[in-house]
Amino acid sequence: MEDLACVAHVHSTCSDGTATVPEIAAAARAAGADAVLLTDHDTLAARRAGFEGFHDGVLVLVGMEISPRGGHFLAFGLDEEVAHEGRTEEEICAEVSARGALGFAAHPFSTGSAISKTIGRPHPWGSLDTCAMTGIELWSAVTEGAERCSSLRELAAFLRHPEDAIDRIPAANLERWDRLCAHRRVVAIGGLDAHQSGFRIGGRAFSPHPHERLFRTLRTHVLVDGEAGASTIYDALREGRCYLAVDSLRSARGFRFWADGERGELAMGQETEAGTWWLRARLPAPADVRLVRDGRVVEQSLSDSVDFAATGPGVFRVEAEIDGRTWIVSNPIYLR
Repeated sequence: MEDLACVAHVHSTCSDGTATVPEIAAAARAAGADAVLLTDHDTLAARRAGFEGFHDGVLVLVGMEISPRGGHFLAFGLDEEVAHEGRTEEEICAEVSARGALGFAAHPFSTGSAISKTIGRPHPWGSLDTCAMTGIELWSAVTEGAERCSSLRELAAFLRHPEDAIDRIPAANLERWDRLCAHRRVVAIGGLDAHQSGFRIGGRAFSPHPHERLFRTLRTHVLVDGEAGASTIYDALREGRCYLAVDSLRSARGFRFWADGERGELAMGQETEAGTWWLRARLPAPADVRLVRDGRVVEQSLSDSVDFAATGPGVFRVEAEIDGRTWIVSNPIYLR
């Protein structure tokens, strides 16, 4: 399968971003990304304007961020906007699902600004256990990085160099995700929540952290069966054939995680009955790699591979670090 590096959760001038869609595509191309998952607030205007498709080799897919006052919800594959006024989180999820679209809870673990909840109010997604959704934004890089700043000096440093804050995925996020996966498949993606905060003058955007820099960091890699396109990328996301990677540490292209046994082979994201399975991972470079089963590390080594014989049920995933920083987090293989 082809490994496509996607920058997800990006806002353009169609909502509250400072970059136009062509500028975003150009930044993605300069950063070496293959696709952009655009998510302007409460609008598919970029799609109606004809921006969905390839831009000099970079595929732009237009989703939206459904943005009630509380938590937010990312949706992909919609033909029309989803209204949220007066709806509960469960009702929003159900509407997205009923339309055959993909739905991911955006920054679901938001706690608000450590400086002031007035400056940055919490906007988590509270109904993770009850919503009919595809998955969650397991790591929302800019949102969580900004919320962790405990002083105005730290916040100013973050605004100048947000990529420095993309160091380790919060352990609490992983623990909550593991609990969700114990009961059902929950696909994880990594999002930037990128607005390129700044301003525009004379048709140009000015920002302390341009998209080109941020787009080199946290990405969602999707493994597509066939040519790159909306259907193949959405199929991969729906099935969990994707993983998070901080490519600024080292390119993660070529990472694989699968299982094989007497009943055949399982791809990342698949679910089947437990038995005797070999869990296997291959990394493009040696790292501190861990195989996690039901939230607990069962195998760890400094290596570029994992081969583990699993008997009995478990939800298995792979984590890898370089120099103490998160590099790769896989989606699970579910043995029930």
